[in-house]
Parts: sequence; C-alpha cells; structure tokens
Amino acid sequence: MPLMSNALLYRLITSGEPLMSKSAFKRALARLDQAAEHVEIPEETFIRLHHPRAVLSVAVPVRRDDGSLEIFTGYRVHHSDLLGPCKGGLRYHPDVDLEEVKALAFWMTCKCAVMDLPYGGAKGGVTVDPRKLSMMEIERLSRGLIRQIADFIGPEVDIPAPDVYTNERIMGWMMDEYSQVVRRRTPAVITGKPVALGGSLGRSTATGRGGWVCLRELGKEYDWQPEKTRIAIQGFGNAGQAIARLLHEDGFRVVAVSDSKGAIFNDDGLDIPSVIEHKNRHSELEAVYCDGSVCETHDAEQLSNEELLELGVDVLVPAAMDDVITADNASKIKARVIIELANGPTTAEADDILTDNDVLVIPDILANAGGVTVSYFEWVQNRRGEQWSESEVHERLDKRMAAQFGKVMALADEHKVSARLAAYMLALKRLGAAAEALGTAHEFNGGSGG
Repeated sequence: MPLMSNALLYRLITSGEPLMSKSAFKRALARLDQAAEHVEIPEETFIRLHHPRAVLSVAVPVRRDDGSLEIFTGYRVHHSDLLGPCKGGLRYHPDVDLEEVKALAFWMTCKCAVMDLPYGGAKGGVTVDPRKLSMMEIERLSRGLIRQIADFIGPEVDIPAPDVYTNERIMGWMMDEYSQVVRRRTPAVITGKPVALGGSLGRSTATGRGGWVCLRELGKEYDWQPEKTRIAIQGFGNAGQAIARLLHEDGFRVVAVSDSKGAIFNDDGLDIPSVIEHKNRHSELEAVYCDGSVCETHDAEQLSNEELLELGVDVLVPAAMDDVITADNASKIKARVIIELANGPTTAEADDILTDNDVLVIPDILANAGGVTVSYFEWVQNRRGEQWSESEVHERLDKRMAAQFGKVMALADEHKVSARLAAYMLALKRLGAAAEALGTAHEFNGGSGG
C-alpha cells in the first residue's frame, strides 16, 4: 500500500488537466490532493475519487400559473458509493451548474466518511430562482424533477435531502411523488421531510446543532467564558438561526448576524430570540420561503455582509454561501476561530492565509455534518418503522459529533496539520479501507494470498 508521495500522480494517469483549474470540482479536489500526501492509502482510492461515479442532467418542464411552459435544467451527481448508498441535498438556485454539483457531491463523500456514516456522496440541484415562482409552480417543479430522476435515486441507491432554497415541505412533495412513481409508500427515499410524513424530530436544526457541538468542544479546550466570547454569524437561515439560538441559550455574546440583505451588530450582544422572531414574522409564498430581513431589526448597527466577516470577534460562523472568505479578504479576518456551517465558504488560497495567521478553521465537512448525520438517523427510523424522541436524536447527534470532532483534532495535533487537512486525512483513511477491501492492484499482482 504505497504512500501517496505527491498530488502529481493524477496528472500522469489522466489527460493532464491542471488540478488547480477554474473548475469548482477541480478546486475541491485540491484539498484531497493535499491530504493524500500524508496518508497511506491504495493509489486506486485516489484515482476513484477524482471521477464521479455517475452524472445525470435532466430537463424539467413546468407549466407556469399563466399557462406558459418553461424548461428548467436539473442535475444529480453520484460521486462515490464506496461506503454505502449515495447521500446529498437538492438545491434550487440560479447559479446551480454541473461543476458546482460535482464539487458538492465530492464534499458529501468526504463528510459522510468523516462522520463514519454508511453513505457515499451525492448532490443535486435545479438552475432556478425559486423566489420568482409561486408555491404551486415550486410543487410542479419538485414533482417533475423527481419523475425525471426516479430511476437514479432510491433508499439503497441515493437518498436526497434539503439544501439551499429547499425545505421539508418540498422534501415531502418529492417523497410523495417518488412513492407514486414506484407505487408503494417509500419514506426512506428522502430525508428532511415533515415529521408527519416520516421525518425525524431534530432534523431541521441539526446542521446548526452540529456546529454548536464543535464550538462547545473547543470551548472546553480553550476554557472560554461564554459571556466574554463574541461571535458573528453570516447567514441566518435554518443553520444560522439554530446555532445562534443554542449559543444565546449558553450565554455566548452573539454580536452580529446577517442575511442576504445585510448585517446587524451590537457589541453588547443581540437578543437572538427577538431577531429570529422578527426575521421569520413575515413570509412570502405562503410559508414556503421567509422574506423578512434582520436589517429591519432595531437597536443594532447595520453593516454589510463583508463588514461582518471582518469584525473583531472571537468566533466567526460563515453559514451562507460558498467562497465568501477569499484571498482578497482573508488577511482582514480578525476572528481566531472559524466554524464553517456553509459548504465551501473558504477558498484554498484564503486557507493558506488563515493558517499563516494562526486562525483555527473547523472545516465544513466536519462542522456542518450535523444535517447529514440526522438525515442518516431519519433514514434508519424509516427503514425500521420507528420514531425517536427529539431528546434521543439530540443525544445521538451530540455523541457522534463530539467523537468525530475529537478524532479530527487528535489527528491534527499528531501530524501538526490544520483541522481541515486532518478531516480529509480521516476521510481518506476510511475510504481507502473500503477500496482496499474490494481488492487493489497489490492483491491482483500477487502481493498477498487468498
């Protein structure tokens, strides 16, 4: 089982496309290349992970409310099934494209491996601005998408979940449509559903809770005093609100939060329950999406999202979109700890700058893994025909998050590497063990007897 000495191996076995091209997928793989230099894995694992297992592109026709027909492009990518059936969200966003979906599917492979879940990685999305659709149009789009990809998903094949601009109601429509296609009730095909349709208690806040567990475990090591620990959260959807509420309940000073319209700041700490209530008080599309803004909250200074990132706080929590911390602003980050609740909020170039400035980054494939972990719990409950209490879900999530957090940080300390690199090293070890169990060139060349 030879040690991967450098990431250039892949260039010798493929067409030679530079790994640091502008492709989102290639940029994501750069993290893998770095980790591969520190882990003994079968070379075939490295090769497998550079190639998505399957890619599907579909055209979804939707009849608009005015009678016109519009075609939307959808994607679903299976990156790897080395550890089990594929798992990953479905997002609705105008910027969705195939390269982004491939990168997100790769991250899901690594995330599931880090959390020691029996899943591979998948991701999907539709190129659409859902805020411009009515509720009935969103339902038609959601059901139409499932009809197009029904042969590509399934409880033992690929299990979608909510993501950007999709939620439990949309997941309920998708599960119902798949059940109609296969002519049997199949709750385990989709996670993140309403509880009444087989969803799990505790799922809607799981991503935020997972990030909170990471921050809690760090607090034990650093002996933080909550009332003196200042935290800023960029992004105030489900994940951002969940971690903000938990931190507020623990007595931490959440001094700034933001949404797409801007940020608010109060150095004495925000009244988080009031901010959440104000944010969610008004809704558009009859509760499919929230349209209130934190910027309308009083007793706080208004900032831009960019200014929030550069605040002099102890902990920064990017919980919105990808690539918000870049080479242009990384040197301006004053927080000593970053908890990545969003997928890919930090570019590779920014990572190097943050490391040089001694900023501890708890990476997305660990920090935001609470969502997929409770999705796994939901899948298990569906397959068993059980319904766990919310306290049991929280207990199971806390235990698993704390355990894997400890393993990542121990690996980082042992090898004197960043937490991000350690997380990818842990993922590679688990993926490599699965690949080796299937047989590698070493065995087929007579390296061991059978």
